[in-house]
Amino acid sequence: MQRHLNLVESDFEQLDKRILPRFPFCYLTFKCSSEVEHIFEVKDISHSGMQLGLKMGNHQLKNSDAIHGHIRWGNRELEINGHVKWTTDMRLGVEFSTGASSRTEVEEFLRLEHIAKMMKPVHKLDYGVEIPAMLKYWLRADGPVEVFVWLHPHGELARFQIVMMENFVEWQDGKGLTTARVISKRDIDTPLISEGEFVFQLDPQNDEDKIFKATTLVSHLSTDVMTSDVIQFLKIKLRS
Repeated sequence: MQRHLNLVESDFEQLDKRILPRFPFCYLTFKCSSEVEHIFEVKDISHSGMQLGLKMGNHQLKNSDAIHGHIRWGNRELEINGHVKWTTDMRLGVEFSTGASSRTEVEEFLRLEHIAKMMKPVHKLDYGVEIPAMLKYWLRADGPVEVFVWLHPHGELARFQIVMMENFVEWQDGKGLTTARVISKRDIDTPLISEGEFVFQLDPQNDEDKIFKATTLVSHLSTDVMTSDVIQFLKIKLRS
């Protein structure tokens, strides 16, 4: 996984790329209440909107169409109103309603304290997913949040990455903390492992709000998914 770093510079911004493993299953779904009902996978979500995908078939929705339905995530459900921002045959982007009550409901649904309780330890799951050699912990909460903790070859912690919707926080041994905003995600199909290319816009200086969110997430992780000493290590590095 040495190709995780690929810095691109321009006169206007610094963009950074990471190649990270991707989990092939999604349990965060959206059931659309249109004339033709569809159940979409929620590929990505934020407080302002979501990206949806179909495994099979076409959705027949068009740009600017109103959209209504329910996001389901385990035993939790959220009613959504919004409109279509962009479409392809099997994918679409949805912008949520900007009403105050809608914003409050989305923010509550996506609270990091709730998400932390839904983090699954992919490194422990028997799904036939290939785990990269130096990846010690891989926690995932379907679309919005993932945590990756990597080792040096000699066994000490080398780096960690925390993706929280459009926020990205990384610590690397010898380099310290970096924060950035997620610009895009793209699936990469390879013969041995499912990977994704993440493109980030680096913050000119570390964003304290992103670090606070990462600390909040880590502080609410269960020791069932990550040992207490590693949780404590992450918290210390996020405060440094």
